[in-house]
Amino acid sequence: MAEGPNMPINDFRAIATFAKAVELGSIRQAALAQGVTPQAASQAIAQLEQHLGVRLLHRTTRSLALTEEGQRFLENTQPALAALDRALAQARESREEVTGPLRIVGPKSSFAAILMPLLDEFCREHPGIQPDVHLDDGIGNWVLDRVDVGFRIGMSASEGVIGRQLFPIQMIVCATPEYLKTHGTPSTLDDLTAHRCSVFRHPVTGKVAPWYFTVDGKLEHRQMSPAFATNDTELEVQAVLAGQVMGQLASFSAASHIRAGRLVPVLLQHISAHIGLHLYYGNRTAQPKRVRAFLDLALARLNDCNDYVLADKELVRFKSRPKRSGRSE
Repeated sequence: MAEGPNMPINDFRAIATFAKAVELGSIRQAALAQGVTPQAASQAIAQLEQHLGVRLLHRTTRSLALTEEGQRFLENTQPALAALDRALAQARESREEVTGPLRIVGPKSSFAAILMPLLDEFCREHPGIQPDVHLDDGIGNWVLDRVDVGFRIGMSASEGVIGRQLFPIQMIVCATPEYLKTHGTPSTLDDLTAHRCSVFRHPVTGKVAPWYFTVDGKLEHRQMSPAFATNDTELEVQAVLAGQVMGQLASFSAASHIRAGRLVPVLLQHISAHIGLHLYYGNRTAQPKRVRAFLDLALARLNDCNDYVLADKELVRFKSRPKRSGRSE
């Protein structure tokens, strides 16, 4: 007989097998119900009896019956088995409920305006959801951070996650109509040296991001001489909107202002779209329903979303406008 007060996990399985055999009147039927062989089920009950030092069942070729000790043991263990069954059922049900915490990571730079409408719609449809959002321009550890869904600008180095681009991000040089009236409209990249330009300093690395251009079908980057530098993309957008500077802004920040006429895109032939907004997640089959439901909504609302990308036909309007060359006199 095994010694010590603690019962190994196999004994819990043996107790469940014993209870199922009594319920169905057959060890063979209990084995079928639990997906094990009759030999394994019979051996489990025999080892349980050896562990307890008492016989629980009278076995015959056609039937089985409880001993007095078996009856008492069954009565004492049934409440615990029922509680365990309830716990297992609740765990399975929770996987299919759209409730509970939803852990999301994303970039800090100008992402709140994209994420919040998505979260607002999702939480209105599923009031039991508790968003836990961490916005950071650095790349964290998915496993340690227990992330459900992630958004990133550009590609992620994380392994073991699935990545999908939602939409391309156009890098557009733009300024206010007033700025262009005062300082002129650049027609070549070299003309930019005469302009007041803004730059973005990465909040994690401290490095100044260059401006990116498409030149003859290839991606080029240039370090600009900054008239305005910041580690906050929203402040950079505001500086451009104020007419202080000309900036190269991401399309998801600039598109609405360009459509409203507050900003004018320039150097359209050199717009680059070498990066995109990506959605990251783990294996969908093992995810709770709340995570799968949020992924479905994110893909439905953001995949190739026109709100954050300027179509070619929109850009053609600006190409066809007469250009003001040089500076105003």
